[in-house]
Amino acid sequence: MQTNFRPEQLADPDVRESEKILRACVHCGFCTATCPTYVLLRDELDSPRGRIYLIKHMLENGRVTPRIVEHIDRCLSCLSCMTTCPSGVHYMHLVDHARAYIEKHHRRPLPERLLRRLLATVLPRPALFRASLLLGRLARPLAPLLPGRLAALVEQQPRHLPAPSWADRPQVLRPEGPRRARVAVLPGCVQQVIEPAINEATVRLLLRTGVEVVVPKISCCGALAHHLGMEEAARRTAARAVRAVVAAHRTEALDAFVVNASGCGVVVRDYGFMFREDPELAGDAATVSGLMRDVSEFLVELGLPERAVDVDLTVAFHAPCSLQHGLRAAAPAKRLLTELGLTVREPAESHLCCGSAGTYSILQPALARRLRARKSGHLAATGADLVATANIGCLEWLQGADGLPVVHVVQLADWLTGGPVPAAIAHLADRARPRRPRTVAAPASPQVAVS
Repeated sequence: MQTNFRPEQLADPDVRESEKILRACVHCGFCTATCPTYVLLRDELDSPRGRIYLIKHMLENGRVTPRIVEHIDRCLSCLSCMTTCPSGVHYMHLVDHARAYIEKHHRRPLPERLLRRLLATVLPRPALFRASLLLGRLARPLAPLLPGRLAALVEQQPRHLPAPSWADRPQVLRPEGPRRARVAVLPGCVQQVIEPAINEATVRLLLRTGVEVVVPKISCCGALAHHLGMEEAARRTAARAVRAVVAAHRTEALDAFVVNASGCGVVVRDYGFMFREDPELAGDAATVSGLMRDVSEFLVELGLPERAVDVDLTVAFHAPCSLQHGLRAAAPAKRLLTELGLTVREPAESHLCCGSAGTYSILQPALARRLRARKSGHLAATGADLVATANIGCLEWLQGADGLPVVHVVQLADWLTGGPVPAAIAHLADRARPRRPRTVAAPASPQVAVS
């Protein structure tokens, strides 16, 4: 694609990077076939190719119009187009830059500004998020009377709010057997509040595998603000995460920085790019990016503990977009399920997004619901007993759709190697048959903790 940026525009490193990406696009249109919004709406401007034209026009001319904002906002950042693109167009960095540019140069209507600011302020802070959920219960009966986005916000509140977990406190947890590796784990912000059982399963499984676990004093990775285009807030949050992980790495070398939410993993793996122009943090950010492993990747590399039970279950594997298109790590997660002795089925259109996409299900509720209905139908058609996924957003968004329970891959791995059965599939526990006498396994709440 030909570009026409002025020299003074190219002095901006983000514009320089975007120009390289724009020039790589050859207008082939392969991306349209795998773009969820184009599949739904059949509008060229709601395809990656159409958005690329809009972004080029916006950056070259320095003008942001409501029409451009509308079509960029409809993008899920699912990155399916990057998997499809034969030219290697790095659409992720381009649309991230576009969102940041819109945030800086466009004044949205007041209600939308307030909603976005609310999401960016509350969700990354676990204590504040927990308090907001407790207060939000009062608004649940009013959901049918609220406008679309507020209704979506209220409807998505969990009906049950678990207590804070031992697994999310800053600490060092040592395995009971010989140590095979040392890792830091990301507790996550939303996940530790609404589904702390995922982090508990992760820690138990790692300890059982012989891994020393460091829980740094961090929660949010910066992904939420980043996808809202709030780059300054995202960089501040990401910088705290970088410093915390590097501090743990310098105390004693880490073998990995394990992330069990693939949406977070995509951003963490991109820290090196995010801080490429920062003389203070560039090296440390690149180190953290290099250490990052999705939990399934790490467990496949290290090897699972021996199975404690055999179970006759068929699992529909929903590969989150962030896992399959962002991290390109769907294969390890699927292999993990297979090694656990489960029958694994993939749904039709497995490359298409479920509609969760971080805050997308709140900001674009109509499109998100259409995508969820499409995905849920395909998952149910597999005839599976349950759905396994690898990202908290997908898990919550799909939970109970078409009657299928949804659990994290790591929860299944923990259960089948000696941990408790995940609450969402407790009704399926009678299908498990002990495979061997229980040997050494990490306790439900490890006490061998050192702050």
